[in-house]
Amino acid sequence: MPCAGPARLLKRRMDTIPPTDRASEGRLPRTVWVLGIVSLLMDLSSEIYHALLPAFLSYGMAALSKPLFPLASGAVPILGARFVDRIGKGIRGAPRDAMIADETPPALRGRAFGLRQSLDTVGAFLAPLAAVGLMLLLGNNIRAVFWIAVIPAALSFLFAWAMLREGGAKAPLAVKMKWAGFRTLDPGVKRLIGVGFLFGLARFSESFLILKAMDAGLSPALSPLVLTLFNLSYLLLAYPAGILSDRMAPRTILLGGIALLVVADLVLSQAGGLWTIGIGVILWGAHMALTQGVFSRMIADAAGEGRRAISFGAFFFVSGMAALLSSLGAGLIWDRDGSSAVFMAGAVLAGVAGAMLLLLPNTAVAEGAP
Repeated sequence: MPCAGPARLLKRRMDTIPPTDRASEGRLPRTVWVLGIVSLLMDLSSEIYHALLPAFLSYGMAALSKPLFPLASGAVPILGARFVDRIGKGIRGAPRDAMIADETPPALRGRAFGLRQSLDTVGAFLAPLAAVGLMLLLGNNIRAVFWIAVIPAALSFLFAWAMLREGGAKAPLAVKMKWAGFRTLDPGVKRLIGVGFLFGLARFSESFLILKAMDAGLSPALSPLVLTLFNLSYLLLAYPAGILSDRMAPRTILLGGIALLVVADLVLSQAGGLWTIGIGVILWGAHMALTQGVFSRMIADAAGEGRRAISFGAFFFVSGMAALLSSLGAGLIWDRDGSSAVFMAGAVLAGVAGAMLLLLPNTAVAEGAP
């Protein structure tokens, strides 16, 4: 491996430069880029499964985590593989965002989370296109597609193992912290988690966007393109939203994102044609761009030094529980009352989350910030 020597030398040279020094020159720390690329590869793998899952489950075709998908032989193993995949996402999400927050100065924190979110969404944007292309290339051999989707997940692990390093100076502080329930969290973090839970109830799985388009006549083979449109909107706005959160109150941007979700839900609740559904999907992607990275930035600001990993862990746990309940509820409502009722319920819950955020005192989202 002739490149190993120069690469290792470059890595050592980068390691000697404090993150804050590099950031002060207007450049984001190296860790942000590394974690962003890791997220890109992981989402490229995960979203290939996600893009094809609704069509194959709802039409009873061969069932499809990572290696578990191509080995599955029924709906229960599929959902189990998806559950394991989401657990993995939650486990890696908290330390990832804590590392970004610790290595990035507050003045660039929104930009850092925006960049990480954008790179993450590049993978999600490419995945549906890859899913459609591979299906056509391999003659609809679903198992072959899912075996190929394992490759970027493996590359993500290898890249993280080779490029990431421990922060050293911050490790002793982190070791002393012990989890004793939500009592250990800063007040501002608890309030944001409450808002995040309500918001998570309003934001069910994007699979329902695919099902809505399929109900309007989109073929199962082309259904992953719904996520392509969604992720394109998300990708184009995530980084600008992060930069904007460094220049104005992040809560204002978050409120704007919640308002976009309300509008998207209202459009989708009344949509009957693919063009109108497309508008709703674009708005749905825009709301993600204005909320996901900004939520992370606000949690980082509200958490005290040494408590960011715990705070992010609690936030991802509560958000994950809300997402589970939300998607289960959406499925039940869809079966009983139809798709319009699902999106109307989402609009109401999003409005409640926005009202809760609006009523928080100005200091509530900043308490505990260093």
